[in-house]
Amino acid sequence: MGRDKALLPWPPQAAQTGVSGTFLSAAILLFAPHVDMVLVVAGKNAQDLEPIVYANGASLVVNPDPELGQFSSLQAGLHEVLNRGRDAAMITLVDRPPVKLETVQLVQETFEQAIQRGKWAVIPEYQGKHGHPFLAGREMIEAFLRAPASSNAREVEHAHPEKIEYVSAGDPLVVVNVDTPEQYSALLAPALHSS
Repeated sequence: MGRDKALLPWPPQAAQTGVSGTFLSAAILLFAPHVDMVLVVAGKNAQDLEPIVYANGASLVVNPDPELGQFSSLQAGLHEVLNRGRDAAMITLVDRPPVKLETVQLVQETFEQAIQRGKWAVIPEYQGKHGHPFLAGREMIEAFLRAPASSNAREVEHAHPEKIEYVSAGDPLVVVNVDTPEQYSALLAPALHSS
């Protein structure tokens, strides 16, 4: 991308209008009403993210070894979830634009039912592709923490397919990654924001 994805203006039109929302602030504001706390895991960019994190009522977790990669950041965040006495976590990545409110609600409602059926996590999908945010229970959190830092979330999830419940969401944003300026520009497409 050439710049910190967490600091990209959100919605994309904000870059032209002077509105100061970012991917990070929008994600915090989306999740805050639905969770006990919002934790943001940062690496070397912690100083840049800190003002946005605290201004929006979230907490900052610094990954002590960001050079180990994205999975080590997930593990740092999940350790903090357990340290704070919680046994579930809604997880998303910084390169994913915030999904619709209805998607968060769908994942939560499905999770409450799925846990009673012995599932460990609920993952939304759109047109057959798995996405974010996903909700992981204690068993899934522990599976992530037991995995080597060189692993990735997909590998851990695929090791336990019978414990994952996938829920179809009518929200294309659950599968959108933003890794390039072109992908970010494509977010202006009206189809991504229609109800």
